[in-house]
Amino acid sequence: MPLARLAMPFDHPDWLFEPKLDGFRALLYIENGSARLLSRNGNWFKSFPDLTRALGTCFPHTTAVLDGEVVRLGADGKPLFYELMRRRAPQHFYAFDLLWRNGEDLRTVPLLERKDLLREMLPPQPSPALYVEHVARSGVDLFQAACECDLEGIVAKLANGLYTPDSTTWVKIKNRNYTQAEGRADFFDGRSYKMSA
Repeated sequence: MPLARLAMPFDHPDWLFEPKLDGFRALLYIENGSARLLSRNGNWFKSFPDLTRALGTCFPHTTAVLDGEVVRLGADGKPLFYELMRRRAPQHFYAFDLLWRNGEDLRTVPLLERKDLLREMLPPQPSPALYVEHVARSGVDLFQAACECDLEGIVAKLANGLYTPDSTTWVKIKNRNYTQAEGRADFFDGRSYKMSA
């Protein structure tokens, strides 16, 4: 599911808002105790062997596909992108969507229902698999908090949206003062999004 781009945050009763975590976007494929991570470019990540091994053990009796972000967290809980680039451990997988589980395709299930199913299946903490929390309606406040904490920004998602990559309803709103964005040409990439009335 690609992220479109919007310049300013917004509030809306039909949308939910998540922090945008700075890391490597990946699909997590789990199959009865083993795991693999697929990049957004369609390549298998081979540089996170400890993370994939640990993720497999978190789900010993499950077959599933999760969408999320591989991150390296600092002591304060904030993502450290440059340490992740150097493959510094430990890494975590922050899951924000569940696409498939035990033979059931969930992409046509509304997002909030998918997130509920995802939360239920994640192991208790501490674990390398973490859940991305969200807030309903209040994108402006979450964006302000993300900027104050020097996070990358937020992602807005239509709460009843389906997982349809050809007509995405996921929008990133980036913090223009984010300190870890310096020197990264891809920071303001992506297609723009037009809000409907």
